[in-house]
Amino acid sequence: MVSEEKVRNKVKHKLRIDNKRLTGSFKYAFEGIIQTYKGEQNLKIHTFIAILVVVFGFFLKISTVEWFACLILIGLVLMSEFFNTAIEYVVDLASPKIHPLAKAAKDTASAGVLIMAIMAAIVGGIIFIPKLIDYIGGLL
Repeated sequence: MVSEEKVRNKVKHKLRIDNKRLTGSFKYAFEGIIQTYKGEQNLKIHTFIAILVVVFGFFLKISTVEWFACLILIGLVLMSEFFNTAIEYVVDLASPKIHPLAKAAKDTASAGVLIMAIMAAIVGGIIFIPKLIDYIGGLL
């Protein structure tokens, strides 16, 4: 039977932070961000839209809850684009030749990004359209 002290030592070892590994993890993540921005047009489009959402959010003075919704959805859309890109890289590596299953995998991953972007646009419309109508009405 394992002693209580051995269990504690194992837990302490697992909870210990390895600064070198942690730094490496961040380095690799930032390399992934840079590589993806260099190669993915859609990520640039999503980022531009995200910047517009933030600018309009400040301009139209959206509420805290609306900010939470916008920021979570921006994160989810960008995250889905990164996952889509990762899936495309892996599929290209595993199946360099054209194959119907490779196409299906890539198309399905792209569909996930599209669905996420559509849902974000719907929520954005719910948040921003009434505020834009009120703002324009105030100008007239």
